[in-house]
Amino acid sequence: MARPSKRQPGTRRRSLVTPEGVDLGVTLADAGARAGAFFLDATFIIIAGILITLVALFGLGGLGLDGVEPIAIVWIVFVFFLRNAYFLAFEAGRGARTPGKRIMGLRVASRDGSGLAIDQVIARNLMREIEVFLPLSMLLARAGTGVADTLTTVFGLAWALIFALFPLFNRDRMRIGDLLAGTWVVEAPKRALAEDLARRVDREADVYRFTPEQLDAYGIAELHKLEEVLRGDNDAALDTVARAIGDKIGMPYRGYRARPFLTAYYTELRAHLERKLLLGKRRASKHDA
Repeated sequence: MARPSKRQPGTRRRSLVTPEGVDLGVTLADAGARAGAFFLDATFIIIAGILITLVALFGLGGLGLDGVEPIAIVWIVFVFFLRNAYFLAFEAGRGARTPGKRIMGLRVASRDGSGLAIDQVIARNLMREIEVFLPLSMLLARAGTGVADTLTTVFGLAWALIFALFPLFNRDRMRIGDLLAGTWVVEAPKRALAEDLARRVDREADVYRFTPEQLDAYGIAELHKLEEVLRGDNDAALDTVARAIGDKIGMPYRGYRARPFLTAYYTELRAHLERKLLLGKRRASKHDA
């Protein structure tokens, strides 16, 4: 069972304790960075929608005016799936972030310290339809018909503003979608890892070698968690994880430095799991037999 995260009053720093008792120590994204990431993502979605629309119009150029209404309905449905598939696909992926969040140095994390689950990603992103796109659709529909219904316009604007400003009125900078899904958006500083890390293993890390049996102790979920620990600058977390892994694989702590040991284990575990995937063998976590 994961421990609840702890607030550090007056700062955006939060203590994020994993089920294994490791404090990853995250920094919440500020409202400006989140807004910037959303507008970048919205821009990418609009560009993709325009390009696909142009292709569709050229492809359906032979249709008469009678075909306009069905095409418009199909286009509306397609745009709905496009924007939702965009957010779901990227946030459910390994990095848990869209291209906009990647550019702004942010990612989505589960508030209880466990791995981000697909149902959390679905909940937070479908809620965005109610928070943002539904009121905007109402306003655009009224503008498109040329009807100036003051009450509807005021209602749509108030709806959009309430949800848009909600992160400013809670200490964890959460949207309604984050509140329901048990997530928050945190800073994810760019640091060399994965292939870059594998190419830059320091000399001390290079002395560690692990057997296939020692690498079989963990799966993909633990690899991702180890990656998060290595991305951070928390020496206590590094030491705790190094001791836990050392005990698990039969290499008890003997005064070695934690980061080189974990760097070497991460590099070899990643390569080991990739070789298994090529053979059609996937181990989701250490609990997957």
